[in-house]
Amino acid sequence: MHCPFCNATDTKVTDSRLVGAGKQVRRRRECIICGERFTTFEIAELVMPRVVKRDGSRLPFDERKLRAGMLKSLEKRPVNTEQVEEAIQKIMHKLRATGEREVSSKLVGELVMAELRKLDQVAYVRFASVYRSFQDVNAFHEEIKRLTKKPKKPNH
Repeated sequence: MHCPFCNATDTKVTDSRLVGAGKQVRRRRECIICGERFTTFEIAELVMPRVVKRDGSRLPFDERKLRAGMLKSLEKRPVNTEQVEEAIQKIMHKLRATGEREVSSKLVGELVMAELRKLDQVAYVRFASVYRSFQDVNAFHEEIKRLTKKPKKPNH
């Protein structure tokens, strides 16, 4: 770590503490050359995999796009913001946990549908209708039949 005062490369850590609910490390440092003290913050840089679309194109993962798609499905539904943010974090965690540099858009869509299914069945059907390109009312009917067959897993 370079000293911001004299630009020396020799600094020592005098104190380290977790901050930001344990997601950051605050370090007090002292320059060995000039003796000045300064603070640095460290956070983990978690890289999201790229998304491979059906046509083979590759795009960076876009959290805003994920959120927008989920919010569109959840429009006028009784689901609070905290629940949506928690679902988004779960999806992102599962994508990172694959350990892959690239994931298919199909996997992203399936993870979104799984989370929406837990949050709100109407939102789930809305999202599924667009994601699976329902062509007629029968497709909605079939999806609703599938939805009512499988019991919803409790959130533990």
